[in-house]
Amino acid sequence: MITKSMNRIGSLSLTAAVLALLASCSSTDEEMVQELTSEPAAAPVQQGPSAAELAEMRKREQMLATTVFYFDFDKSDLKPEAREPLTYHAERLKDNPSMRVRLEGHADERGTPEYNLALGERRAIAVQRYLQVQGVPANQMEVISYGEERSVASGTGESNWSRNRRVELKF
Repeated sequence: MITKSMNRIGSLSLTAAVLALLASCSSTDEEMVQELTSEPAAAPVQQGPSAAELAEMRKREQMLATTVFYFDFDKSDLKPEAREPLTYHAERLKDNPSMRVRLEGHADERGTPEYNLALGERRAIAVQRYLQVQGVPANQMEVISYGEERSVASGTGESNWSRNRRVELKF
């Protein structure tokens, strides 16, 4: 019987201690219940790129994929359609100062080998100048001419010759 009384006193003491502890807390029961049952704050949702940003990313990839620029017969002037992709290449080079590019000039088979070497060089220099105007340092670029030596299309005719009049960017 003494043991039962002692157990009951121990239980009552423990209950009193828990109640005293709860009473000393600054939160009310309602606040505690609210804290325990409320949903945790949602983490901020990471949004992907917008449609406009995705379109710009696709355009940039497409422009950077353009690494061959074509020229008219016996000309070394950049065509208007070359400017936009070259501008993207210029940005890429400026953003990566350790990156280097070799500008390889080519010509079709018409003309002497010496003339075609000079023409290929003028074409490569035209691309180099455009990139320099866009802010690319000269030390990131190398100009070389292969003239008619590395044709991509063999045979005669404008369709073949036009494919050989080019500057290739080699990173």
